[in-house]
Amino acid sequence: MTALRLAVSWLTVLPVRGPATVDGVDAGRAIALAPVVGVLLGGMATAVLWLLTQAGAGAGVAGLVAVAGLALLTRGMHLDGLADTFDGLGTYGPPERAREVMKSGGAGPFGVAAIVFAVGVQALSFAALADAGRWVAVGLAVALGRVAVVAACRRGVVAAPGTWFGAQVAGTQSPVTIAMWVVVAAAAGMLTVPGYPWLGPLAVLSTLAVSVVLVRHCLRRTGGLSGDVLGAAVEVVTALAALGLAFGR
Repeated sequence: MTALRLAVSWLTVLPVRGPATVDGVDAGRAIALAPVVGVLLGGMATAVLWLLTQAGAGAGVAGLVAVAGLALLTRGMHLDGLADTFDGLGTYGPPERAREVMKSGGAGPFGVAAIVFAVGVQALSFAALADAGRWVAVGLAVALGRVAVVAACRRGVVAAPGTWFGAQVAGTQSPVTIAMWVVVAAAAGMLTVPGYPWLGPLAVLSTLAVSVVLVRHCLRRTGGLSGDVLGAAVEVVTALAALGLAFGR
C-alpha cells in the first residue's frame, strides 16, 4: 500500500500522501505499480467520455474534454515533459546542451508541435473509440502509457545528471516486471476490437516498441533518464495506442 500511495501521489493530483522519505526500493515498487494508476486514470477518462456522449455532446468535444481531464488529473506534467523533451531533441549540440534546453522552462516550436500532435491524436482517437463504443480501448490506451514508464525504467538505464526523479527510478525495473505488464496489456488488447482479436495486441506491442526506440534515443541525446523523458513516453504511447486501437470495424 505504501508503494501504491507513492505511485498515486507521484502520478496524479489525487489527495493521496506518499511516505515522508523515499528510498530506491520504494521508488522501484511505485514505478512497478504505475500501470495500476494508469487504469485508474483511464477509467476516469472513459467515464468522462461516456457521460458527455450520453449527454448529447459530440464525440470530438467529449474526446477533447477527456484529454483535458487527464491533463488536470496529472498536473499537466506529462505534457510539460513531452514539450521539454522534444525541444531538447530538436537542439543541436551535446547532451549538456539538450538538458539545458529541457530545463529552461519555456516551450519552443518542437515542444509546441509535440503537444498539438499528442493532444490532437488522443482527442480524435478517443472520439472514434467513443463512436464505436470501445470503452475498454480508451482505458487501455491511458494505462499503456504507464506500462511504457515501467519499460523505460528497466535495469541498466542510468539517470541523466542533475535529475532527482530520474535518479530515483532509473534502473529499478526487472525484465520480469516489464514482461508481466506487457503480457497483461496485450491480453487486454484482445477485448478492444470486436471481430479482430489480434488487432488490439498488435497495437499494444507495436506502440510499446515505438516507445522503446523513442526512450533509447532520448537517453542517448540527453545523457540519461529524466522525468521529462518519462512524461514524453506517456503522452506519445497514449496517443499512438489510442490511434492504433481505433482501427477496425
